Amino acid sequence: MGRRLRLQNSGNMTQKEIAAISGISQQYLSSLERGKRNPTVITIYQISLALNVDPMEFLRRIKKPKD
Repeated sequence: MGRRLRLQNSGNMTQKEIAAISGISQQYLSSLERGKRNPTVITIYQISLALNVDPMEFLRRIKKPKD
């Protein structure tokens, strides 16, 4: 299983709001948060723009999977 993205803690936006701004489906965002999918660089960039966060800062927030 991949690393988990934490989206809600960034600006208190919902998945639905992030999806609307980023152009990424809510279902895909959910699978990223659950560690079921691995985002592309472009996806990370789109999400970081939606959250108004520097892409490198966004990457630093990604949680490592538990062993």
